This record gives sequence, C-alpha cells and structure tokens, in this order.
Amino acid sequence: MNSSKEAVRVVIAGASSLLGKELNQLLEESHFPASDIRLVDEEFVAGTLTESGGEPAVIETVAEDSFDRARFAFFTGSAEFSRRHAADATRAGAVVIDLSGGLLVDANARPWIPALDAVLAPPAGNSSKNGPQSLFVVPGAPADFGISVSAALAPLGLNRLAVTVLQPVSVHGSEAIEELESQVVKLLSLQPVPKTLFDAQVGFNMLSSYGPESAFKLADARDRAVNESRKYLENRAPLPAITLIQAPVFYSHTFAAFAEFKAAPSLDDVAARLQAAGLKLADGKEEPPNNVNVVGESRPVLKQPQRDQSIETGVWLWGAADNLRVPAAAAVAVAEKLLAS
Repeated sequence: MNSSKEAVRVVIAGASSLLGKELNQLLEESHFPASDIRLVDEEFVAGTLTESGGEPAVIETVAEDSFDRARFAFFTGSAEFSRRHAADATRAGAVVIDLSGGLLVDANARPWIPALDAVLAPPAGNSSKNGPQSLFVVPGAPADFGISVSAALAPLGLNRLAVTVLQPVSVHGSEAIEELESQVVKLLSLQPVPKTLFDAQVGFNMLSSYGPESAFKLADARDRAVNESRKYLENRAPLPAITLIQAPVFYSHTFAAFAEFKAAPSLDDVAARLQAAGLKLADGKEEPPNNVNVVGESRPVLKQPQRDQSIETGVWLWGAADNLRVPAAAAVAVAEKLLAS
C-alpha cells in the first residue's frame, strides 16, 4: 500500500460483490493512494477470506467503527445495503461514493462521470452549510452510455436518442452467473433447467421480463438507468428513451442506439463529438466492440457511427461496456478528482 503523507483510508462497503471486487482490484492497479482498504459487507458474508493489496484480507460485518477515519466509503453492494449504512459513513466524516444506485434519491446526492466533464459538467451539488459535498453517485454502465452519447451529440442538433440495452447476468452477482451456466449445461444435456433466481430460462434466450417468482425485476434496472439519466442531464441534453433486455451472456452490457437529428450531421463530426465525451471509438479496421473484447475497458466502446438507410437524419450506434470496470473506474476518478481539489 502507498505509505505517502497523502495516503488515505478507504472502506469498500459491499466488498464481496463482483463490483466490490473489481473496485478493490482497480484501486490497487491505479496506484490510488490508499494507506488502508477496509472491506465490509452483509453479515452473512462476514469472515470471508479474500485479498487486498496482494495480501490476505477478511471481509468484516459493518460495525459502529467501520467508517472511522475513512476518507472515502465506496458502496458497491445492494441498493438496500447502501441505504442502511451510508448515513453511518457520512457521520464518521467519510465522503460516500455510491455505485449501487441506492442513494440517487437522496436530495444531497450528486451524480458524476468525470470522463464526461469536458462536454457536460456534473449537476450542481447540494452542499450543506455544514461542509462540502459528501455524497456522490456513479451511474451504472447503461446510464453512463446514454448520458454520454446524448451530451456528446446535443450540440449537433440531437432531436431524440433511443437506446436498447442488452444486459448481462453478472449485474445480479455470482449466483446469477452460476444459474446461467447451469442452465446452459442442462439445456445441452436435454435436462430441466434450474430457475431459482430468474424464474425463467435465461440460457439461449432473450427476456423482456423475468418470471413472477424471480428474486429480481428487469424493470428495476431500466428505471435506474432512466432516473440516473434524468438527474444527470437535467434538461441540458435530450433524455434518452431506454429499453432493457436480458441477454444470455455473463459479462458486459451491449447497446444499440438510434440518434435522430434536426439536420443530417457529418459522421466525422458525430465520431469526434463522441470521443470528446470520453467514449472510445473502435477503428473501422478493428473488430467491433462486443461482450468479450471490452472487458477491462474503463469507458464504453463504440463502433463507427452509421447512417440509417431510411431516415436521412438518423444515425445508428453500436457499443459495449464492461459493466464492472466502467463504474469502478468512474468511482476511482471521482475520488482522485476530490483529492486533487
């Protein structure tokens, strides 16, 4: 761990989640000046042995002193877990950075995608009279994509943006990955498939909703993306119309987006605006972005824009985003910006 005078203490709340593990790894890779990373989570995973900073570490349950002397508390678990414990972190003096989507409704929450700052500043914060802004929200990959594309293309006369999101099962954690894997194996063996989590067949299938007994609701993921987009854009750019479909894949979101303009833009201008917003564009000679080749990318990656053959002012976009790395990288960037300010 970094032992410099500027080193800070960090708490990852929800450390056993896939997102928590990704954030822990990224903090180490990015040489973030953390003198100590404390891992906490729900009581049922307390005592789990993991790794932090190349050394064995134990995930602890949240206790009264869990956030003491912490500079940052990253919330990467469930939305409910974040709502239960964020106030404890704030009272202890930590800056809360929420990746769970659970704290967006807080009046003091400020969503922030630092890579987008060059073209669209984050919404104004609600710093209290008692101190500076202490609650930041990092949008998930679907909202990040929609927000970034809309903000990038608004100056070109963007009229409307429609985004179809294909969601991986990993947004629901390791158990969801295991259920998809088991379903695939069973289907290939012509056996009945387990449907414990989704109450539906996800393997070799596309879903607009889960079964009635599912532990999750696909509509909740869509609502989160819509609400994050609305709060971030605040009428400064067109609000994207978002629909969300469950895809039979393990990792990475993929997106098909249709952008319609008041007048037909130059495709070169569209590409340049997207890059200025911090999005990555694959070279025309490269393989288009997909679930596999975007793993490890810190920003969504797009294929070169293409004109619609029927609508003169329409442009199609295809992209993909590592659903774990993109929000984790944004959260680290938020913390680095705050340290530098």
